[in-house]
Amino acid sequence: VQLVESGGGLVQAGGSLRLSCAASGDTICITAMGWYRQAPGKERELVADITMRGNTNYADSVKGRFTISRDNARNRLYLQMNSLKPEDTAVYYCSADPLPTCTWLSGSWGQGTQVTVSS
Repeated sequence: VQLVESGGGLVQAGGSLRLSCAASGDTICITAMGWYRQAPGKERELVADITMRGNTNYADSVKGRFTISRDNARNRLYLQMNSLKPEDTAVYYCSADPLPTCTWLSGSWGQGTQVTVSS
């Protein structure tokens, strides 16, 4: 599975961005998908994830501000980010987990998209 993120950029604090992730390849094998981020000098952390059926999970730091969604028909994953804070500055990565039956696949990552929030 190949993942390509887009939508990052520079925004002022309080602003909004919408990230997109396009999946290709063995997309029929994708189950859960998620967004992670990594700030300079910090570990990569989960931002939000979503199951095939649409059940969502968020990091406490983004609850109420970010919304994850997916379009299974178009093989797309989204992250709507509102009320952005400088501490949201990071490279954001899309991830996809494969079905256990797709034994030839492992978890996939995109190349990342930079989000910078200025104060």
